[in-house]
Amino acid sequence: MATAAFPLAVAAPALAAVAAYINGRTQLSYDLHMLRSIVPTILASSWWETRGRMNTFYRLEALATSKSSENRDFLRFEDRAYTYAQAYDTVLRYANWLKKKHGVKKGELVALDFQNTDTFIFLVFALWSLGAVPALINYNLTGHALSHCIKKAASRLVLVDPTIAANVSDDVRSELPHINFEIATPEQQAQMLAMDAIRPPDDVRNDAKADDMGILIFTSGTTGLPKAAIVSWAKIAVVGGFTSRLIGTRSTDVYYTAMPLYHSTAMLMGLSNALSAGATFAIARKFSTSHFWDDVRKHGANIIQYVGETCRYLSSAPTATDPVTGENLDQKHNVRVAFGNGLRPDVWNKFKDRFGIDTIAEFYGATEGSFATWNVSRNDLSMGAIGRSGSLYNLIFRKDIAIVEVDHETGLPYRDPVTGFCRRTRCGEPGEFLFRLPPKNVKSRFQGYYGDKEASTKKIMTSVFVEGDAWFRSGDVVRQDQEHRLYFTDRIGDTFRWKSENVSTAEVAQVVGLHAAVLECNVYGVALPHHEGRAGCAAVIFKDGVPSDDTLRSLADHVRGSLPKYALPLFIRAVRGDALEATGTHKQQKHNLRSEGVDPQNVGEDFLFWLKGDTYVLFSHDDWKTLGMGRVKL
Repeated sequence: MATAAFPLAVAAPALAAVAAYINGRTQLSYDLHMLRSIVPTILASSWWETRGRMNTFYRLEALATSKSSENRDFLRFEDRAYTYAQAYDTVLRYANWLKKKHGVKKGELVALDFQNTDTFIFLVFALWSLGAVPALINYNLTGHALSHCIKKAASRLVLVDPTIAANVSDDVRSELPHINFEIATPEQQAQMLAMDAIRPPDDVRNDAKADDMGILIFTSGTTGLPKAAIVSWAKIAVVGGFTSRLIGTRSTDVYYTAMPLYHSTAMLMGLSNALSAGATFAIARKFSTSHFWDDVRKHGANIIQYVGETCRYLSSAPTATDPVTGENLDQKHNVRVAFGNGLRPDVWNKFKDRFGIDTIAEFYGATEGSFATWNVSRNDLSMGAIGRSGSLYNLIFRKDIAIVEVDHETGLPYRDPVTGFCRRTRCGEPGEFLFRLPPKNVKSRFQGYYGDKEASTKKIMTSVFVEGDAWFRSGDVVRQDQEHRLYFTDRIGDTFRWKSENVSTAEVAQVVGLHAAVLECNVYGVALPHHEGRAGCAAVIFKDGVPSDDTLRSLADHVRGSLPKYALPLFIRAVRGDALEATGTHKQQKHNLRSEGVDPQNVGEDFLFWLKGDTYVLFSHDDWKTLGMGRVKL
């Protein structure tokens, strides 16, 4: 017996080591987890459609009428909490008010212009219960941009949060004379709650199909006026179900977001995620760096959501301490997962280590997109990646995605002059990310933009690799390494050419952002007189405000040691203030910075510096004139 035990004692660890090696090389366990997350989600969605239960209202109703979940908290907002049963009762009362006072009917689009509130969520479900479609308006919009969105939604009724009612100015009302703006004052809300809780009949919503529109969500408008993206019932169901399984959302969890619910990240990855698991959804009116962690602790959140630069803001904030004991509160919370998109590599570990977050779940996708990528990361193996996968996943889905060469002069995928087809990039090389669409039924994967056929058409490319195929253009440049990790490189249009080389603003920003004196930076290309292409400029918020000579010299050393010569930011714009311009979803804006360039008279109170020798020095009006006369060659 002893002789037999010895080989077994040796063989078992050896086999375990071999299995671990194979799993590490193929990422088999990760792929299986992805498949276990998506397969039951798709089956459930198909079952709901077959039974006439595709409308998300039915998810709330099922949880509110089940003995096991009716008394569980569904929603927490500020100092208020609602069980699933209470929320359902409120939704029915709101629906009755909408029907009786405003005659809201099946198929009608109703615009909601709200910050994150309990009323907003109840109105969304009330509209769904009536078979109507909520059109979610960015509450930051004013003037023509606001009017544009309401027109695009073709709404006759706009319900408005009283907190931002001033945004609906006389100019907006005069531009939309036939629109009924209803301010949801406390008095109005009391009227809603005074209505009878009457359940609208099934026939107003039970014919909803997977491809039908469930919500209208507007893009962030970083490159012009927002576009109205159609979000189907299938997307709401599949994204919520898949992501809840992927990050392990449990019915006992509290999922907290301060991200705007008018956008798909909070609405689909947040609300739909929590609802799919029967969990508690806690919301803040809007994001606040100083109150974020207090809110997380108050609600006992296990999962938090981030978008864009929010993790940078939190990581740059002073350490919070207990006012009585002086204890460091950074890791005094129950959070195990931070889930979102836009967490930059230079912030990733700072955020994770400082706040003791076990898991970062980063995703990449677009509201109107047909595909997304996922990276559930617990170590440095996939730090900074927007997606990762293994051999099994790639075998199944490799035909659905492509990274193709880009012609940065035209901003379009490059087509071979002989074949007319696009060319896939080699491993590690950047290219535009494309997602395959069924050419005979594009709408099943891409519903497009509501009332905007031209914009919808621009997102679709045909005959990319073979005659007649169809692909969705992401507009983003990515690269994938040999380990199947996917990294964001740049947005097409942000990449600029200098010294006959393409410069990725995202990669330069990552390097600049790693400097100890930098709180936040935004990199872009600027046109210069008597120079071809665009030179790199970094708008920077420094920890000490105006940078010292030592800081400028150190920054010059840092970028020279980390970037090729053509990618060096030749200009630094020291921005006065505590944050760079961003969208309502905390994504940086480059348009105004690019337009202002480096003419000192266009930058207000900001300071401009340029790279001279081994440091950055002040860039003056006289220097600009010298450039204009062609006396300087950079």
